[in-house]
Amino acid sequence: MNVRLAAIAIIEGALAALEAERAVINDLNVYPVPDGDTGTNLALTVRAVLDELNHSTAASIPEVAAAVTKGSLMGARGNSGVILSQLFRGFSRAFKGAEFVDAELLAAALTKGTEAAYKAVMKPKEGTILTVSRVIAENVVALQEQGANIYRLMDEMLESGEKALADTPNLLPVLKEAGVIDSGGKGLLTIYRGFKLSLDGEEIESYEELVLERPMQETINVDSFSGENITYGYCTEFFIIHLSPETDEAEIESFRNHLERLGDSVVVANDADMIKVHVHSNSPGKVLQMALRLGELDKLKIENMREQNRELMEERKRNEKEFGLLSVSTGAGIDELFRALAVDALISGGQTMNPSIDAIASAINKINARNVFVLPNNSNIILAAQQASELTQKGVVLIPTKTIPQGIAACMAYSKDATIAENEEAMKEAIADVVSGAVTYAVRDTKFDGNSVKKGDIIGLVNNHLSVSGKTVADTTIDLVRKMIQDRGDDACTVTLYFGEGQTEEDAQAIADKLQEAYEDAEFMVLAGGQPLYYYYVAVQ
Repeated sequence: MNVRLAAIAIIEGALAALEAERAVINDLNVYPVPDGDTGTNLALTVRAVLDELNHSTAASIPEVAAAVTKGSLMGARGNSGVILSQLFRGFSRAFKGAEFVDAELLAAALTKGTEAAYKAVMKPKEGTILTVSRVIAENVVALQEQGANIYRLMDEMLESGEKALADTPNLLPVLKEAGVIDSGGKGLLTIYRGFKLSLDGEEIESYEELVLERPMQETINVDSFSGENITYGYCTEFFIIHLSPETDEAEIESFRNHLERLGDSVVVANDADMIKVHVHSNSPGKVLQMALRLGELDKLKIENMREQNRELMEERKRNEKEFGLLSVSTGAGIDELFRALAVDALISGGQTMNPSIDAIASAINKINARNVFVLPNNSNIILAAQQASELTQKGVVLIPTKTIPQGIAACMAYSKDATIAENEEAMKEAIADVVSGAVTYAVRDTKFDGNSVKKGDIIGLVNNHLSVSGKTVADTTIDLVRKMIQDRGDDACTVTLYFGEGQTEEDAQAIADKLQEAYEDAEFMVLAGGQPLYYYYVAVQ
């Protein structure tokens, strides 16, 4: 096997994956003026690796690993790119002298890569690409020690990486405030997915199909961030080449310490004959003066982040809309439906995960509109939404939706050409016209209308009130819809079934078909909701 060609195929898989998800990763950035965009930076870094391999004559695993390290360091863009280059550098150290890659070597490479990445960052923060890398390495090592083969370890890289990525907002407050996962961690996991795609022998183009099948994380664009909040205004990035004879590890560490006193986002990554530097500071001149003690400067880039932020804010002001829509949502299908109804931003929420006042206020502020209609879609969230409206300078109109079907009905009544008062009236009228149902399971024994319900029974609720119960999802759903239609007193209605996790379109359609036989004048629709905990949401209008 030609090692270099195999490596090229793997890197091509990573690049294809990054290109397919570049926009998604870019949108996850929290900082209003990132040093480039994370998705773009990682893609350019990986492309530099590919270029180096294409021009390389490397024949062995160590030689190919060295080429990957060189390409990534030379082409590294931004914080994320430099950290990625150090991960690759650690991989290269593990591959030194290797003739083949097995499970033990893969585990060692992930460990050494993580160690190198942490060392390159002066003050490592958890909840970032570093955390995702570390968690993956730890889980892979543990599984390898139990005897897992390399293919199982590749699966574990993705599985543990997904969990680590989902946890990043809990470790980094700024992510939780913005309602996003870490962009660098998302990028690293995307690269690893690309690796596996290539190793599994799949076509590179198939990654885009995978992306389309997987729901995207909802992100919120920055709006209310002032350039004056930027503590260190200049993003400075450069190489130090032709290192002086006195430049050793101690000198490089001292240089890192000096940079930390001058600014933040400090990354100093060194190889045998060069150093890559990235720092945010207010004194780029001092940074360069200190760097000159270590060697010559090359490929210098200094960007004024405050000015970039001003331009961003001016552009957003020019594009500011009169109205915006913010909705609480749960489930991939429900998310997609709200997006199709022109909702500007979504907050994940529901019975077991009520968003905070701060989270709602932050989401309102980040919608690029002067007035924002807020749809809580849950009775437990309405009060928090009311409080949140007092924490923003925007005009806020709270539409008191208590269920997802009410929220959807309100969105359908909204018109961007109507006035605030007209929209508020139309949306509230739409709420009053819809009867909401939900099918779930009982978490404890209870009674209603003289009927006993046991823990684990299937129950149906109408407008959040327990109305029917049964032993199967299908039968309970049918009973619920019958009651909803009967209570309405008119068969000429539209019934929409939103099926949740664990239910299929075929399941939902079978229920709809059976009900259609009993209610000829009614129209039945089946849509994917994807909501957790609830087998079905039901809307009768």
